[in-house]
Parts: sequence; structure tokens; C-alpha cells
Amino acid sequence: MSCLSDSEVNTLQEALDDEFKAWATYDRVIDDFGPIRPFINIRDSEARHIDALLGVFRNYGLTPPKNAWVGKTPHYESVSAACADAVQAEIDNADLYGRIMRSSERPDILTVFRSLHDASQQRHLPAFRRCLQRNRCQDSA
Repeated sequence: MSCLSDSEVNTLQEALDDEFKAWATYDRVIDDFGPIRPFINIRDSEARHIDALLGVFRNYGLTPPKNAWVGKTPHYESVSAACADAVQAEIDNADLYGRIMRSSERPDILTVFRSLHDASQQRHLPAFRRCLQRNRCQDSA
């Protein structure tokens, strides 16, 4: 039995679901458009985020949910559209972690949440913004 509160368990599940969704979405973009950057790099990063959260689940004896997003993410009409959606997803991800970090005072959980928040904001979001700019220019040419 876990010693976590219901709120902590719920936020861990919410974080994992969001990382599953990001991985599945970026994987779909790669299936549709080929191994393009930054999607190939960030999909791999999302896999590491998932592993970090799964480690927390294991540490507390929790059974993690399965990734329900595989095969259920949208197809995009263009790389530019995929980049635009990814920008918004990373902004939403930051909001999510900002909110759920208030659900726990456990240093191990907060360390994982902060790390995932920072990766999203400092690396993923700028990469997708560059992708959007680059592909908007290509769409206009």
C-alpha cells in the first residue's frame, strides 16, 4: 500500500498521462512526416520523462496506468500545424506542472516534477517555437 495521499496519486497519474499523450502525439507526427526534428529528439525525451515518473510509481508501490493515447492522437495537415500544436502542448504542460507541484511536499516527487517542467520550458518549448517559425516560412515559400 502506498503512503501517498489520494491527491499525490492523482497528480502522478495526471503527469504520466500528459507525458504519455506527448510521446504518442510526437510519435504520430514522426509516423506521418518521417524522422523530423525536433519531434524525434523530443519524443525520446518524453520517453525519459515517462521513465522518471514510472520510477516514482515503483518507489511507492503504485501500479501505473497504461498509455491510452497510442493510436488516438491527431493527424496533422502539415509539419507547421504539428509544431503549433506542440507549442501549445508544452505551454499547457508547464501549467500542469505548476499546478501539481503544489500537491506534494515530498522531495523525490517535487524533484521529478521540477525536472520535467524545466525540460519542457527550457528545451522543448523553444525547439517547437523554432520549428513553427521555420515551417511557417517554408509553407509561405
